[in-house]
Amino acid sequence: MLGFLQKKKVLLSPMNGEIVPLSQVPDEVFSTKMMGDGFAVIPTDGRVVAPADGSIMKVFRTKHALILQSNSGLDLIIHIGLDTVQMNGEGFHILVSEGQTVKAGDPLMEVDLAAVKAAGKETI
Repeated sequence: MLGFLQKKKVLLSPMNGEIVPLSQVPDEVFSTKMMGDGFAVIPTDGRVVAPADGSIMKVFRTKHALILQSNSGLDLIIHIGLDTVQMNGEGFHILVSEGQTVKAGDPLMEVDLAAVKAAGKETI
């Protein structure tokens, strides 16, 4: 009943590139929203930034993903590429640590997109 009072949550794109719906991601885990709602980016460069103010909750050992809890209460998974867990961190340089507070636009990681493609993985 009071839904109209809810504030909209604004997110920055975590990467430069073309934003596409999850339904266009060639992986059922993402395209069917098993991991939750969101969007995908076809990146034009490897810079990854915080989409919102918040705290880094988890940095995956394989460096291909992290979880940011925004100050507005959203848990955001930033996952780079498809099947990139198999790269065991090669081509990924993490710039933050778990528990760190970040502001929207702060750098989180750098990804060597050429290395991801050379490994035969999608960068989306």
